[in-house]
Amino acid sequence: MNKKRALVTGGSRGIGKEIAAKLIEDGFDVLTPSRRTLDLASDASIDAFIKQINIPISVLVNNAGINPLGEIASLPDKEIEEIMRVNFLSPVRLIRGLIPLMIKQNYGKIVNVSSIWSVVAKPKRGIYGAAKAGLNALSRTLAVELAPHNILVNSVAPGFVDTELTRKNLSDEEIKKITANIPLGRLADVKEVAKLISFLCSDNNTYITGQTIVIDGGYTCL
Repeated sequence: MNKKRALVTGGSRGIGKEIAAKLIEDGFDVLTPSRRTLDLASDASIDAFIKQINIPISVLVNNAGINPLGEIASLPDKEIEEIMRVNFLSPVRLIRGLIPLMIKQNYGKIVNVSSIWSVVAKPKRGIYGAAKAGLNALSRTLAVELAPHNILVNSVAPGFVDTELTRKNLSDEEIKKITANIPLGRLADVKEVAKLISFLCSDNNTYITGQTIVIDGGYTCL
């Protein structure tokens, strides 16, 4: 095959930026579209983006997401719909649009970035958790459907990751309390998450498919 191409959503910062950098290091030609180019809250934008892609995409990493906090009773319909659209429906739309190219080349890797809140619960994350749990279920089904075409599909569910946004949203004291509940005693480094996703996207992964791999330092084991 020629040089493989990867599409990473949310690749401008945090985990997504590190994923893109690691895939470039691995030899991929990586697309990281800006929101102006690919607005995941807009079906029209997604469809237009897919339509203009005329080169094979070997790897799709659905990383972008939003996480507004709120209890079900207080979340307005508009916010619920936006959480579901960006975190679940837009990955579905991207996958649906890109798999014909993967099927044509009889090769592909899809990684959906999920969350520990898809496997354990925390207040005010009901809709977000439901959307991410939907990604896990989608990965399992697609793994079965696309296996005959040599396309492997997995979810990665990160726990607390040391990103700029995490440091912005949480005080040092709050982070200290969180890490006290993580068996490894620290937040994940973005490079650790990126390396896991890089492996799943690589030719070294020939048999892992349909899995939700939790990377959380043991947080969900307690």
